[in-house]
Amino acid sequence: MEEYAREPCPWRIVDDCGGAFTMGTIGGGIFQAFKGFRNSPVGVNHRLRGSLTAIKTRAPQLGGSFAVWGGLFSMIDCSMVQIRGKEDPWNSITSGALTGAILAARNGPVAMVGSAAMGGILLALIEGAGILLTRFASAQFPNGPQFSEDHSQLPSNQLPSSPFGDYRQYQ
Repeated sequence: MEEYAREPCPWRIVDDCGGAFTMGTIGGGIFQAFKGFRNSPVGVNHRLRGSLTAIKTRAPQLGGSFAVWGGLFSMIDCSMVQIRGKEDPWNSITSGALTGAILAARNGPVAMVGSAAMGGILLALIEGAGILLTRFASAQFPNGPQFSEDHSQLPSNQLPSSPFGDYRQYQ
């Protein structure tokens, strides 16, 4: 599947960890901007300062939490690919469940089971949506891209001219 043609595993972990940090920092920054603005005293100057303080305080922490989740998920996913010898949606679903369980380990076995179920269900929904979108897109274009003209069989003196000039002079 083209969807699974990604970077090799050692670099995938670093890439996913950085991408998760970026998403967490940006998303957390936006969320904290609204939260800091809302919880600050009345006045534009106070609200802007409160918003910036909330962003500087919490956005990097949220980014770090996302990076831990993304890095652990990628490590488990790469391990599953190595163990099973193939890349398919089951690797992602299992990785999501194991990541949820590992991150909830400090809270006890009941929390681990709950987090594993949520991680597995969430990744199953994401993988299912990806498969459905792929099938829907392939149903829209059943024969792949169609090209209107094929000039590969024409002799060089009959090739169409380019709008940027005559390129036949360079042959």
